[in-house]
Amino acid sequence: MSPMSVPAPGQEAAQAASGQGPQPVFTEIDHVAIAVNDLPAAIDYYRETFGAVVDHREVVESDGVEEALLKVAESYIQLLTPTREDSPVAKYLERKGEGLHHIGYRVADCAAALEQVTSQGFRAIDAAPRPGSRGTTVAFLHPKDAFGTLIELVQE
Repeated sequence: MSPMSVPAPGQEAAQAASGQGPQPVFTEIDHVAIAVNDLPAAIDYYRETFGAVVDHREVVESDGVEEALLKVAESYIQLLTPTREDSPVAKYLERKGEGLHHIGYRVADCAAALEQVTSQGFRAIDAAPRPGSRGTTVAFLHPKDAFGTLIELVQE
């Protein structure tokens, strides 16, 4: 199949299952992260509007953020607010305002997933997996190689 061809419906899944194509890296969606200026107000909005409650809350000092995770089935809505002015989320809010920050995908092995993606020439923000919240291991992939989407690989 040439790089510009489009596979028939189901063809990609059949190729991956038969070992002809790349093996799936993602096991499921871990979270959708939303950058907010006022974490308590965002938590209140999701509780009052949708009945969502905080399942986990944590300050991640290394990233300069405080997060609140709202459980949705087996995934989360991750509300993020900066705890310091030099954090990536603070810079994001300054440039783009509140809204969708990144998508976290669960992977079986963060190091293997990172290696698979970078061996294909795609850029990673993290050179190696690192500790994330909830005791996870994470690595971020550059949005310029992912159609403008910041991707987080999450190993539980």
